Order: sequence, then C-alpha cells, then structure tokens
Amino acid sequence: MTNHWIDIQHADVIMIIGSNAAENHPISFKYVQMARDKGGKLISVDPRFTKTSSLADLYAPIRPGTDIAFMSAIINYALQNDLIQKEYVLEYTNASYLINPAFSFNDGIFSGYDNANKKYANDTWKYQLDDKGIPKKDKTLQDPNCVYQIMKRHFARYTFEKASAITGCPVETLKKVAELYCSTHKPDRVATILYAMGATQHTIGVQNIRTYSILQSLMGNMGLAGGGINALRGESNVQGSTDHGLLWHILPGYIGAPVASKDVNLETYIKNNTPKTNDPMSINWWQNKPKYLISMLKAWFGANATKENDFCYDYLPKAHKPTPYPVIFEDVYKGLLKGAIFMGTNPIVGGPNANLIMAALEKLDWIVCADLWETDTSVFWKRPGVNPASIKTEVFLLPMASSVEKEGSVSNSGRWAQWRYKAQKSPGVAISDLDFIDELFLKIRELYEKDVKAGKKVAFPDPILKANWNYRHSPKDHEADPHLVAQEINGYYIDKDGKKGKLVASFMDLKDDGTTVSGCWIYSGCYTEDGNQMARRGLKDAPNKIGLYPQWSWSWPVNRRIIYNRAAVNRKGEPWDPKRWVIKWTGSEWKGDVVDGGAKFGPDVKNPFIMNTEGVIRLFTTSLADGPLPEHFEPLETVTRNLINSKQLNPVVNPSDLVKAKVGSTSQYPYIGTSYRVVEHWQAGAMTRNLPWLTELVPDMFCEISPSLAKAKGIKNGDRVKISSARGTIHSYALVTERVQPLIVDGKPVEIVGMIWHFGQGCAVTGEACNILTPHVGDPNTGIPEFKAFLVNVEKA
Repeated sequence: MTNHWIDIQHADVIMIIGSNAAENHPISFKYVQMARDKGGKLISVDPRFTKTSSLADLYAPIRPGTDIAFMSAIINYALQNDLIQKEYVLEYTNASYLINPAFSFNDGIFSGYDNANKKYANDTWKYQLDDKGIPKKDKTLQDPNCVYQIMKRHFARYTFEKASAITGCPVETLKKVAELYCSTHKPDRVATILYAMGATQHTIGVQNIRTYSILQSLMGNMGLAGGGINALRGESNVQGSTDHGLLWHILPGYIGAPVASKDVNLETYIKNNTPKTNDPMSINWWQNKPKYLISMLKAWFGANATKENDFCYDYLPKAHKPTPYPVIFEDVYKGLLKGAIFMGTNPIVGGPNANLIMAALEKLDWIVCADLWETDTSVFWKRPGVNPASIKTEVFLLPMASSVEKEGSVSNSGRWAQWRYKAQKSPGVAISDLDFIDELFLKIRELYEKDVKAGKKVAFPDPILKANWNYRHSPKDHEADPHLVAQEINGYYIDKDGKKGKLVASFMDLKDDGTTVSGCWIYSGCYTEDGNQMARRGLKDAPNKIGLYPQWSWSWPVNRRIIYNRAAVNRKGEPWDPKRWVIKWTGSEWKGDVVDGGAKFGPDVKNPFIMNTEGVIRLFTTSLADGPLPEHFEPLETVTRNLINSKQLNPVVNPSDLVKAKVGSTSQYPYIGTSYRVVEHWQAGAMTRNLPWLTELVPDMFCEISPSLAKAKGIKNGDRVKISSARGTIHSYALVTERVQPLIVDGKPVEIVGMIWHFGQGCAVTGEACNILTPHVGDPNTGIPEFKAFLVNVEKA
C-alpha cells in the first residue's frame, strides 16, 4: 500500500477491483464504510455481484482478464476530455518527457520486439537527453514524442464501445464509472483504488496494476490522504514476507537479486544495478543501494565479510533463469530437485495445475511439511487413486506453533510492523517458525563442520560455515530470540573491536564501508536504542488529525505513513487539499507526516517520487518486460478473439511445452472459469477445514453459475456437477445464483463458472481442489499464475 487502512476513510471515491473486500477484509472494510458515511462513493468492479458489490453505489460487471481494457477506457475518457490534474501531471509525472523518436507501436507490438525469443529490447523506449544528460521535456505537451501525446494516441483506441465489447460491461455503466472517478481530478477531491489477487493473477497482471497507477497519477491522487494504490494483502504478514525477500528475484528491502550472466562480482553488480542521474531535481534514492547491500552482507556474514573479499558477495545465489512458482514445480517434475520444505503452504490446493504438482512431488526424495495440521500436500502420497507403495517420496510432518503461540513482528498491508506477544505455549512438541529455521541451520552447519573436519569433499561450504548466525543469548539457550533477529534487521554499528555496537536510528546511518549491519534496510528504525518501535501503542494522532497515529507501532520507511507524500503539496509546499493535508511546508520546515526524501529539501528543489531515477511518476516506463504502456491481451485460454489488436496472448509470455500440451479451447470448454475466497475459509483450507464451526457453515466445494447456464445444462441448485478443463476434472455442488450473470462479449453471451479454492482431498473436511483446473502459466514480470481466467465445461454429475 502507498497509504494505509485507516486512510481509506478520507476518499471521495473508492474503486475496488480484483477484490471482494467486504468478504475477505471485513474488519478493514469499516474504513470504506466510514468514507461512505462522509459522502464518499464506492465502485465495485467484479465478474460477480459480491458482498462488496451489494454495498457499492455503482457496480460494474467485468469479464475476468480484461482489466486493462476497462481501465484504459477511463484513462482515454480523462485524456480526451482534459479531466486531469494538469499542474500535478506537469510537475510530478513524466508526461512532458520526450521519448526516442524511433519508438513505435503497431497492432499490439511495441518497437524492439524479438519474436524468436519473446522479449523486448527497450532502447527505443528511452528518453531524449540534452547536452547535460537530462531528459528533454515539452511543458506544452504538444510535441508528438512527449509521453502525454504518445499516451493519447495509445489509449484513444479504447473507446467505451470497444471496451464494452471486450469486457462485457455495458457502455452506460462504463461511462458512469468514468464520470464518477474522473471527478477526482480536482485538487480538493481524491480517489483510491483497492485491489487484490483478482487483479494480479493474470498473464497481464502487472500491467493491470499499471493502469490503476496511470489513472491515479492523471487524477493527481498519489501521495494524498484518501488516495494512492492500495494492495489488500491476503494474509497478515504477506507484506512482511515480500519486504524480506521471499520472492525469487529480490533480496530483502527490494534489492534486486544478482543475475549470473552479468553480476559476476560486487563491482559489476553495483555498476549494473545502481541508477545514476544528472538531474539536480532528482533525489535518486537508489543511489544508496551499495550501502544497503553491503550492510545486509555484513548482517549475513559478519566479520567474514570484508572489503578485500567483496563482503562475501560471491556467497549470494545468482539467478541463471527466472524461477517463479510455476517454473519451480516444472523443475521438480523434470527431476531437477531432490527435496522441498513447505512451511505454512499447501501447494496441492494453492498451486496451479494441481495434477502436475502432485505428479511432481512423487519425483522428490523427501518433503518437509511444517504446519499446524496435516495438509493435503503432506498426505499427497495416499490421495484417492494412487498406490502409496509406488511413491518413493519420504514425507516429514513437523508440528508448528500458530500465530498466537509465538512472539514477533507482523507487517500489515499498510506497511505497519506491529509486535505480537505470545499468548500461550504451543501444544506438544510444536515450535515456532523461527526456532525451526534456527535449529535446522545449526544442525546443517554442524554436519558441514563434521564433514570438512573429516576431510570429505563438500560442495561450497563457506556460506554455511561463515554465516553470521547468532540468535540465542548463549549456547545454553534452547530457543532463538526474536528480539535479536529484529535488532539485526534494524541494523547496528560495528565497534572498533569488530563487535556489535549501538543500534542505528534509521537507514540514513548505513554505510558502504563495512562499518554497519542491517538485515533489511527499509526496516531500519524499527528497533533502535529507544527500544522496540514496533511494540509502541501510543494513541496520539499527528497534528493534521487524519489518522496517521505515528506512535502506534512503526511503519516502513522511517515511520512514514503515506509514501510519496511530497506529492501531496505543490511546488510552494501548499497542500493540494487543505482539508486533508498530509504534509505542508512552513517556509523553513515540514509539518505532518515524515516527509519523503528527507526534511532538508524544500518543496521546490526536489521531485517527490524519490525511488525513480527521474523523481517523477513513470506514466511511460522502460522497466517492465512487456511494454512501456499497458495493452490488452487475452488470457492463455479465452472465449473470444482479441478485439483491440491481432495478438491473442501477451507476446512476452512464452508458455513451456508442459503448458502448451494442455491448453483448452471453447469447442470443449465453452465457459470462463474463475476462482475466489469466502469469509468462512482461509487460503488453502488447512486451518479452517479443521474447525468444525466453520466447516458447518461451508462444508464442501461449490461453484456458482447463473440461472441461464443452469437451465441450459439442466442443473438445479444443490445438484452435484462435474467441472472440467484441459488439465483435469473436479466435482462440486452447484449454487445457482443471480450473483453471476452472462456477459455480452463481442456481441455474444458468455457464461462464467465461479469457484471457491479452499478445498482439497487430503485433510480434514474434504472437497476437490479448484486448482486442478487452472493453468500453470504466469505474468512475464512476476510469474504469478493465471488463476483468475481459464476455460471450463460444467455438466450435471
């Protein structure tokens, strides 16, 4: 989130797209209702008429996988009617920047496309530079090569009529959405966009979010109270996990992971990954990346990380190929991995093409499942239809502590790191995640030490033997201390004796000379000499009285509650919206939230979007794999031709042979399948399917279909049905409901089969897994699988 949960109450318009927040974030949804109580309007964009839709002032149906067409029509409406916050767009976006005259776009393809390798070279997407190396601009926005004019040409194709034909949303509804949303281009009105997995789980997922960002930027809504782009995380600590480098392509603090082919040593990594600029208006915060990386290496390898050995940079894994979720399980299926540890995850229910995952797991030598209960994955070897004696995989099931049985920090969607205390001891021999990892590492290091001492040949032992791993107060302790972990994450100085010195106050203290330690630079400041800032529970609000509550917990970065808040004021430091001001300049100092980019810079000397090299919003970007601007493409499996260009699938998506072998067509699978959650169950179901009071409410797998589809197929409410795709078949109960309606796409009615995804056939209360049906193809930027749009057939069982 750029903003935070409490801040939603300040929005005049709220668009919820790709999320059913009223059901899946019910407590947080109160801030949406608070906004509505003040006169705010709620727009719900969803394939189904959900609980959120029932509370909305305006509901817009949409075909799964067509967000770009929907949002592009609104962007086009704003551009064609000059409904933009002109001063904001000129000052704080790259709308005026001039792009290489060689840039072109034709029939869905941007210049620089390599069809053989399904990749773009982005040379023609770059800025024109003046003799000082600073991007050229045209503040009149008339030059045909400026971003503004390129955008007007690009989005002009997305008329309401064209978008309606693609999305299935009626033209009049689209117009109402555009009119309401674009009313917030005025400085004293503000809108926010809330999204979740319904937006990201597509082969164009990242570009979906780009359209949200572009629209918000044109409205001047980034950095303001009640504004921003706000991701609704699916669990309480998903934000914290990504912050700390859970994904394959990033290190903690969103530092890019080294690539084997180019980042061969620390010097080349820094050269390739540290941006430079000649623009005096740019703060260019990532110029500090060497400080953050080297401080992280010092945290990981301690005294062994020295300037002479590149601070142990060689010990970092180097990516040889992208390895997102679908690729990992393809590699398992090919026999390239020997074992796997699944901590709090249940891939047989939660992963795409579950039949492939199950077949892949049979090829592993061992699996460790660390969870509260048995999961469908932990008992995959005795699932229906298989002979357990034929499966070689050895499975270890380790009992783990629940969230109320362990101490530590949890980061919510709004970036607030809040410290939790242990409410009770875990039952039996169950231990916390921290203790499990701690004991596992110490045992592995013991085995390495033993083999090295015995003179055995050991593959690359140094990263294990030289790791800085000290999370117990003494060798006699039997548990790791989460406070020691938090202090290392925060960072500290190394004193003259090479020992742990004072805790740093923030990442402003971090150095690139090996004298500071920090496990994750964006969390520097969370645990200082003044104590554990995450444990604070002060209820005093900030002077602007907008619900920042700066003394409650701690928010990264540096306890800033609204990021990019420097854009909340004009170049004089005056708030765009005085009623809901975030920060303001007195002439000598900043008041309000912790100002982005440092308090020493006044409003007229630096640009506000400090993480971009230019310091402004990139309406047009060079940083994505699939183009500088969003363009609609169809899902891998679709009911229609692409109506905006002749390319069906995102041209940078290159499905593997395993994916191509099982792609469905409308001749066999004529309906759109999509998946979602219900409030009674949680994720892949291992927790909630073990709780009888919840399984009583939703005891089995069900799908939702329209009355018209039910009539055509002879299905009645409560009937058992068979749902099939090119990858498998499941059985389910049918819920015939008006909440799902056929959409008119390219002049033809299209039916949707909606399914919950919490069930599997292995643990507690069972039902067949929706993800048996989904394809394991993903977005080219992130690899997130396309769970939300695929082809199915449904028949009475």
